[in-house]
Amino acid sequence: MAIRRIGQIFVDMGFMGDEQLQMLLDEQQQRPGTLLGKIALELNMLTEEQLVQSLSEQMGMQIVDLSEMTIPHDVLTKMSESMSQLYRAIPIHFEGNRLTVATCDPQNITIQDELRSLLGHEIRIVIAAEGDVQKALDKYYASDKDTVGRIVDEINDDKNLQKSLAALEAGKPLELADVEALADSAPVRKLLNMVLLLAIKDHASDIHFEPFEDEFRIRIKADGVLFEMVPPPRHLAFAITTRIKVMANLDIAERRLPQDGRIELTVGGHPVDLRVSVLPTMFGESVVMRVLDRSVVSLNLAKVGMDPPTLKQFREVINRPNGIVLVTGPTGSGKTTTLYSALTELNHMEDKLITTEDPVEYQIDGIVQIPIDAEIGVTFAACLRAILRQDPDIILVGEIRDLETAQIAVQASLTGHMVFSTLHTNDAPSTVTRMKDMGVPTFLITATVEAILAQRLVRRVCSQCREEVAPSEDLLMDLGMKLEDMAGKKAFRGRGCDVCNNTGYKGRVGLFELMIMNDHLRDLVMQGSSIDELRKAAQSFGMVSLREAGMNFAFEGTTTLDEVVRETILEA
Repeated sequence: MAIRRIGQIFVDMGFMGDEQLQMLLDEQQQRPGTLLGKIALELNMLTEEQLVQSLSEQMGMQIVDLSEMTIPHDVLTKMSESMSQLYRAIPIHFEGNRLTVATCDPQNITIQDELRSLLGHEIRIVIAAEGDVQKALDKYYASDKDTVGRIVDEINDDKNLQKSLAALEAGKPLELADVEALADSAPVRKLLNMVLLLAIKDHASDIHFEPFEDEFRIRIKADGVLFEMVPPPRHLAFAITTRIKVMANLDIAERRLPQDGRIELTVGGHPVDLRVSVLPTMFGESVVMRVLDRSVVSLNLAKVGMDPPTLKQFREVINRPNGIVLVTGPTGSGKTTTLYSALTELNHMEDKLITTEDPVEYQIDGIVQIPIDAEIGVTFAACLRAILRQDPDIILVGEIRDLETAQIAVQASLTGHMVFSTLHTNDAPSTVTRMKDMGVPTFLITATVEAILAQRLVRRVCSQCREEVAPSEDLLMDLGMKLEDMAGKKAFRGRGCDVCNNTGYKGRVGLFELMIMNDHLRDLVMQGSSIDELRKAAQSFGMVSLREAGMNFAFEGTTTLDEVVRETILEA
């Protein structure tokens, strides 16, 4: 049965009229992704009680009053604090194998399946007011936080788990059923869930599980830098990696070959996609999870961090009828986010957009997205050929890796298509040399390439502990500056505080170098001019280099001079 729209329920229950609903829907148009009920509360068009009644009517779920309830401790321990906080839910009753969970987010229809998978119990969902849920979380979890140490104690108390781990330590082979039971044990699930939820809460981009001879290390990457979490005991490595493989639907019996999979979760009301890579090492399997969280990444060109002149030029280029626009930079420099943002802006009903990616990172409504699978011959080149028979207007090729892909991209742009792609080069001018090295003829480069955008990500100075600092002579030397060049300029650093985990940095900002091809630059490319000549000519036409963009941010207090040195190279 189709679920009735919440707005219509507001009207049917007499909480608002049709005109108010239309006003609410218009407001939601300006705030895509925001729930209608949340907007209604903010605008005082509904009370929280009315919203709960409407959700109960929509979802066919029971309403509970948490303020009138005392939750037993043994029920509370069924969910950790981090899990309850992120799912905005609290366990209230346990009978047989069924756990009743109160949530203020019943429209998250995957919560039931995910909690069943994570906790190993049958789940019944009931509805509570958001304020009551938050008060209950504050009341019950304030002094009862899960720690790695506490969960390890639970593992040590679990006799069946200890028996399996002891057999594993002694080098005895385990039956497949024993391996599955090990991975499915409550303490192992709880430990992994805590790591995943804390990492997602900290906006981590990657989670690393690394087995060594004497330790098992868990590190998370946030703002481009790895931080170590409290390491669990070495003997848990096998149980944790096996649990990850179970969640990612990988073969738990295969421990000799690399494997790739994915885990889909909805955390705190928004979808999170975890890309899982398992790699056999000398001391067990190393696992890296790439966290793709749509709520952290804003696919909006105005928010990627370009300065207004660069943004205006880039917008003008991407709206051209045909040609190639290349975005370059190392892995993790935000190239995909920039291209997705450009595609989102170009995603109009009258144009057909097709992408081919390895893998498809974010799904965008209205765009046809094709995942690469080289094992069965679905390569960038093969996909690109097929795409051209699908009558596209705009094409995104995830990466130009070889001459064949480059040639087809060139042909596509010559036949009236706009082609976006990425390359791995140090800066914009060196991209031309990279294409020549691939074997693309010079005249085709000049005929098709419209613009090259190089980018990097540097960490933002924490706004809570930012302070002015005098840069050292060595640092200035690395920047090609002298002490007198700092006259009238200020440099900053983060002292380190609780907000930024004592790193001095919080979040990241993009540095951009946009080289727009014009007749003069095309002539230089045809003449075989060096990268330096090309760079100087582009700068004479207004191109701001990565180093200059970084220095501007540093003197504004957005980042530090150390970050600029770390992420950019000094032009000759």
